Amino acid sequence: MKMTFGDRAFDSGSGVSIAIPLDFNGRQVNAWGVDPASAVAMESGDLIGDTRRGGSCNFETYTLIPHCNGTHTECVGHITLERISVADCLKDTMMAAVLVTIEPTSADSVHEVLTESARPTDLVITATAVRHAISRYDIGGCAAVVVRTSPNDEAKMGRTHDDDSTPYFSNDCIGLFRELGIMHLVCDLPSVDRMNDGGILMNHRTFWGIEGRDDFADDIAKKKTITELAYIPDSLADGIYILDLQIPHFVADAAPSRPILFPTEPILFPTE
Repeated sequence: MKMTFGDRAFDSGSGVSIAIPLDFNGRQVNAWGVDPASAVAMESGDLIGDTRRGGSCNFETYTLIPHCNGTHTECVGHITLERISVADCLKDTMMAAVLVTIEPTSADSVHEVLTESARPTDLVITATAVRHAISRYDIGGCAAVVVRTSPNDEAKMGRTHDDDSTPYFSNDCIGLFRELGIMHLVCDLPSVDRMNDGGILMNHRTFWGIEGRDDFADDIAKKKTITELAYIPDSLADGIYILDLQIPHFVADAAPSRPILFPTEPILFPTE
């Protein structure tokens, strides 16, 4: 079905999920080496939640850490003492988004602000690279940016991120997103910050405008989200999309998510 959003048209059946499937019994992406997400059949007396074991139906207890076990969306409550839920922050789930592919740069050649724990061998997504990639598109009206890192391969869907070889954003790049009015940042990394940054989380704080843990978020910060550990297949070309950012109604700072990208085309309005 053809639909419109702002000045873009899209087919409601053309959406492509950029979430990494969470297979409780198979390969999983993992950050920081936490326990894999798991599913265990519920048992109570003669009641067994597994049809393969004689149960009348399947029902299981699922255990996972949203921040580490797959694609997830988080809100400013991730870094504040104030308990803020992602479901309360993400009200408008449909938005225009620009997808860009960025090849990270070696930190020793980056002249942008990095976390104090940065090392010369780190790989960094710079403001310079993102500004250049975005300049090819009219991003007016885009509330979201989706960043795909290069090289891009399906190994990302089962990778364990537990060392400093994982790329991260420069602080200047996060500042650029603020400058552009980006409200929702989606990336294929486990964190927008360096994985081992001593708990500073400088980029998270810059994105949400939070100085310290005692600070309370303002109204703008409470409308912004970060989605991490997505996987954007190469079949999706860089450009303008409609993003449907789907989450369950978790009263928590983060939740597993299923971002969907819909290819778009501009609406041509008749001229007099």
